[in-house]
Amino acid sequence: MTEARSPILQGTLDLMTLKTLEQLGPMHGYGIARRIEQIGEDALVVNQGTIYLCLVRLVQKKWVTAEWGTSENGRRAKFYTLTKAGRQQLKAEVENWDRISGIIARVLQPATGS
Repeated sequence: MTEARSPILQGTLDLMTLKTLEQLGPMHGYGIARRIEQIGEDALVVNQGTIYLCLVRLVQKKWVTAEWGTSENGRRAKFYTLTKAGRQQLKAEVENWDRISGIIARVLQPATGS
């Protein structure tokens, strides 16, 4: 049975976008969105408008750079690349995610021995 597709949790798209660029190098927005959906085994929905707003925000923060190039299908596309500041931010975001997800996991665990 296939689970329903879910929207991206607020605040996690930046993290997933930075991680995708770290792993795969320069990519265009559509490719980033499809990769996140693929890794999420199509359980996540990445809206095209949302990914582009995310990328604009990441460029403004200087965590990624953007330059025009040609996509694999021969169309002009903007390609995004992780910067040094973006790598540092990714490290901080991963540490924060690990901390927060650990806290949430503890909260969701049933109480024992009380």
